[in-house]
Amino acid sequence: MSGHHNFDHAADEGNLWLRKLEETLPFERSGQSLAALRATLHVLRDRLTPEMAAHLSAQLPLVIRGLFFEGWKISRTPSADDDIEVFCEHIADQLPPNFPFDPRTVAAAVFDVMWTELDVGETAKIIDFLPHALRFLWPVIARRA
Repeated sequence: MSGHHNFDHAADEGNLWLRKLEETLPFERSGQSLAALRATLHVLRDRLTPEMAAHLSAQLPLVIRGLFFEGWKISRTPSADDDIEVFCEHIADQLPPNFPFDPRTVAAAVFDVMWTELDVGETAKIIDFLPHALRFLWPVIARRA
């Protein structure tokens, strides 16, 4: 621990998200849950308008928020991806070589953690913004239409 309560709390919240992801996907090596979370958050972020990305980020734990914005090129958003396969290809492009899970499984696991950890109403707004096809990556309970 760093001895700084706020910093330690932020790190603990980030680690909680990684542990929850690891409960769903039994990763082989350390760091794989972080890579899965980062890749999925980046592709989701790039699919949202800057305003929606800002609203989503406000709900994220501090450490996860930093991960979310890492390397963001705001002028390139939102992307027009409206197909699950294309969305998942972008996730695969950001995952390390020989990743032990396919990108669709990774996205579904990350979105499950997001659904359980974030405000349901705010998360529903994000899901509703996504093209219908991409909503199928979220838990069944999260899909309203």
